Amino acid sequence: MRFAICNETFVDWPLEKGFAFAAECGYAGVEIAPFTISRYVTDIPAAIRKEIRREAESVGLEILGLHWLLAKTEGFHLTSPDPAVRRHTAEYLKHLVRFCADLGGRIMVFGSPAQRKLPPEVSFDQGLIFAAEVFRSILPDLERYGIILAVEPLSPAETNFLCTAAEAMQLVDLLRSPNVQLNLDCKAMASEKIPMEKIIRDHAKYLAHFHANDPNLQGPGFGDLDFVPILRTLLEIKYQGWVSVEVFDYTPGPEALAKKSIEYLRACLEKAREEAAEALEP
Repeated sequence: MRFAICNETFVDWPLEKGFAFAAECGYAGVEIAPFTISRYVTDIPAAIRKEIRREAESVGLEILGLHWLLAKTEGFHLTSPDPAVRRHTAEYLKHLVRFCADLGGRIMVFGSPAQRKLPPEVSFDQGLIFAAEVFRSILPDLERYGIILAVEPLSPAETNFLCTAAEAMQLVDLLRSPNVQLNLDCKAMASEKIPMEKIIRDHAKYLAHFHANDPNLQGPGFGDLDFVPILRTLLEIKYQGWVSVEVFDYTPGPEALAKKSIEYLRACLEKAREEAAEALEP
């Protein structure tokens, strides 16, 4: 289990400044929101891609992948009833796969609540079919570059499609590919009636990535959510992936969010390990 941070946390900082501060705080990885570099990844030349990767590696950070895949873009929609729009979306996702690979990433988190929201005339079951069609068309690219598309359940406050882990798994099951798995997000899980620890255990087999945040939309430790049982559950299921800090309310400021989040997570992880060890004692 390694800690990472999403780069939009640093708002308008230059990438290299954000990378350097993340490394200083002790993060091992960084997760990139493409819109922080360019509105469309098709406008990012090879030289810039190499430079971004070099900047991260120069301070000891791994670019683990991408999220907010369709944020700030126009014309893309996962559940559109228009086949041309779905094809257009699939083609752009292929560009994102290649961008992710160019940065050295291995995870693409599909959240994009607005671009997956079900139009009024599309039912949930139709939405599943449309979404599976789009994702199925990019499977060869995911396989070629060794990238996992992690489907992210989001709360009903954000979207009307795939609002629980169980619903997201219906899409994962339709695709039946090791390159399409699941991302779990703490603020999203908080909207479910099922305890977070049970959600994590129930979906352990498909958990490829994990977003750490508080239901108050700030970082871990900035609200009331206790991360000790969450991290202990991740230890129990032998989760080997990233725990990535993702926030939406930047009021405390980038420095405080980055520094205090990892300090809190480290303290919780130590406590979780102690509790796990005590549970094994006769």
